[in-house]
Amino acid sequence: MHGARAQSPVNAGDPEGPAILRIRRDSGRRGTGPATGVCPLARTLVCRMMRLATSPRLLVVALVLGLQCAAVAGCGKSTPSQQSGGEPAASAATVGVQGAVGTATRNTTRLGAADPAADAAAVARAAYPGLTSATRPQAVVLVDEHNWPASLSASGLASAALRAPVLYADGSALPEATIKALQAMRPVGAPALGGAQVIRIGTSAPVPEGLRTRDVPGSADPATAAASVEQLLRSARGGAARQVIVLSSDASQALAMPAAGLSAESGAPILFVTAAGIPRATAAALGSLGRPAIYLIAPATVSGPTRAALARFGRVTPITPAGTPGEVEGPVQNAVAVARFTDGVFGWGVKEPGHGLVFASAARPLDAPAAALLSASGDYGPLLLLEGPAPVPPALGRYLGDIQPAYGYAPQYQPVHGAYNHGWLIGDEHAISAVTQAEIDSMLEIVPRGQTSREPSEPSEPPAE
Repeated sequence: MHGARAQSPVNAGDPEGPAILRIRRDSGRRGTGPATGVCPLARTLVCRMMRLATSPRLLVVALVLGLQCAAVAGCGKSTPSQQSGGEPAASAATVGVQGAVGTATRNTTRLGAADPAADAAAVARAAYPGLTSATRPQAVVLVDEHNWPASLSASGLASAALRAPVLYADGSALPEATIKALQAMRPVGAPALGGAQVIRIGTSAPVPEGLRTRDVPGSADPATAAASVEQLLRSARGGAARQVIVLSSDASQALAMPAAGLSAESGAPILFVTAAGIPRATAAALGSLGRPAIYLIAPATVSGPTRAALARFGRVTPITPAGTPGEVEGPVQNAVAVARFTDGVFGWGVKEPGHGLVFASAARPLDAPAAALLSASGDYGPLLLLEGPAPVPPALGRYLGDIQPAYGYAPQYQPVHGAYNHGWLIGDEHAISAVTQAEIDSMLEIVPRGQTSREPSEPSEPPAE
């Protein structure tokens, strides 16, 4: 039919056509906010797919796929640039479907949000999206966020025996982020623990219907709480551990944080001592392990008499920071010492490039158990600490300079043949600022040999608003 305009599937008389036309016209009239309709990206995707459709049925498929693609792209979601009043937010962070907050740079990925429960959920869902049978965990650990010793000890359950992510309960209630993570991951059940899908430690918080639970007492006494988790870990692994991590319950939580990643990587349980000596629960656990190797984190907080008493249960090895002369040893140096330490097959021994690294704020101790799974899967990274949102502490900057990847000048040694570092940042920009993320990214970047930086670079001025 020369000269006649081809009739599109939409106006070909198909009963589906008018409805689709209405949708298309409506999408053009509505606004772009999360509550007012379809955003520009959605309209673009839908319209392009509709133009490519060659039949009414394909048109319907195109419309559905276009809307789904737009949803995945984040249309209709509230972002910092769409906050109330229409004013742009100071932060560049955005919220993704997995709960991740902030931008991913060349060498870093930020996971988490404003609180430990959201951080734990983001880590868990990054490791276990639940989209295939292989991306569903055996079990999930649910621990009361108000019980620090139990939370820290639970990190060991992220080890190879179970690889269980840690999620937080708020007493007897579940935060929304925790509920959504449980629903998304759909744990399959741990055969070694009687098919338990959720291990509740010190909480009676109700879990989504249909999930089998196993309850572990969460005593207020640190030694008792840790010993209970050790028994559970022993059941999961089918035998006693040959190494154990010992901490003083009198030590600050920031000093204890690196134990979470080390326990998750090694499978060594965490036990507690006090300034007065070895509590009965800890002594019973150590005695049942059959003279294990005992590693002290933050050994300066463990008294001489307590060390001597520990030596009766096994060989004691302190993990001691090797700080710069005159530098006060603190959480940052302690975490670096744990990352560097190795004793045979035990310990991280991260002294060269080519590793995953996990960064958290010393001001948010619960982020350590939340991130433990990143030390036992994927990049297998030790936990490193910052003192606050900014800047990168000098001790951490020196360490990152020591392990910064580099490549040679010869043609056969190009960056594509080098080793790479990758950093996971836990929490939002109140935990680790965007400028600090940029600094860390530069320190992890592979560079020509001889150009590594051992000190944090000066941050550039933020752009004017």
